[in-house]
Amino acid sequence: MSLFCLGNRASFYIFIAIMVAALFVAFSGVSHAQELHNNYQGTYHGKVIEVLNQETREIPGTGTDHLYQEIRAEVLNGPKEGEVITIENDYLELEKGDKFYFNHNVDINGRETYGIVNIDRKDSLMFLTALFVLAVIIFGGWQGVRALFALAGSFFAIFFILMPGLLNGWNPLFASFLVASGILFAAIFFTHGFNRESVVAYCGTMISVLFTGVFAILAVHGADLSGFTADEAVYLNFNTQGSLDFTGLLLGAIIIGVLGVLDDIAVTQSAVVSELYGSNPNMSRREAYKRALRVGREHVGALVNTLVLAYTGAALPLLLYFYLAPTGFGATVNSELFATEIVRMIVGSIGLILTVPMVTFLAAFYLKGYKSKHEHSHYHTR
Repeated sequence: MSLFCLGNRASFYIFIAIMVAALFVAFSGVSHAQELHNNYQGTYHGKVIEVLNQETREIPGTGTDHLYQEIRAEVLNGPKEGEVITIENDYLELEKGDKFYFNHNVDINGRETYGIVNIDRKDSLMFLTALFVLAVIIFGGWQGVRALFALAGSFFAIFFILMPGLLNGWNPLFASFLVASGILFAAIFFTHGFNRESVVAYCGTMISVLFTGVFAILAVHGADLSGFTADEAVYLNFNTQGSLDFTGLLLGAIIIGVLGVLDDIAVTQSAVVSELYGSNPNMSRREAYKRALRVGREHVGALVNTLVLAYTGAALPLLLYFYLAPTGFGATVNSELFATEIVRMIVGSIGLILTVPMVTFLAAFYLKGYKSKHEHSHYHTR
């Protein structure tokens, strides 16, 4: 009996030892896995000192040739600032003196690896921005300066109000509508002044935005669009742990995307009606409405074409990819990526069409007898 108890006790101790060892191995494995997972050290800035080797290699399994370089580069920031490293580059062709961004990683064996992720374009972007600002100021004068402030306000509203709000759980459609109202207020009143024409343009545009939002809801849900049209949407979903409503984000994006053209047509129609009354104070509201609407139709025709061409130009590589796809035109158009752009173009164009009669009617009614105190100039703020 005692031997049996001793055997049970020994078995119990052996079991405990095995469990402790298993837990140790398990936690060691977790720690090791974390070390493997956390091998990313950061993204830093570098400059090409010398191109050591350059050749063309075939991408395995594709039959496509791609440029390959081995370069020596100086690290311009971070813990290794001032050091010279060797990088294998298969991203874009670099030359001596070019600046770029690269990832620094450390593998399981402690070996440091570097990979180029982007070219440094800051100087070019700053030059183009300065050129744009200069052109706006020279051509637009003081009104151009106000337009730039309105544009800065639009970016501020999007990056510091809309985006943080969406990440904090705001309803995307409601938040986009509120931000759109603020953007339009800045774009219209700061650029064109605080006057009756601006009030008419703002009110008419907001009514159009409301109707456009309703139509966007019907179109997106009718086409069963989920909002997951690109890889970045999937990554964002993972990073936010599925807390975002991507269908709502798509609706908000459609509203924000049409603000520029709605503002354009609204200010133009308001100015046209004001000029008609200015040239003939005795003109009836009905006559002013009919004449301004004729101008609006011409403007709409041009802007709808502008919308379609803008979306087409932005998606040209995608269109070429689908053009070469063996699935056929019907299947291509049916894909969510393609269908989303079609819905975006149609909703934007309908919102644009709705804006013309609404703003023209308000202008014909409220600007009768109003004397404009400034010259009209049709200026695009976006």
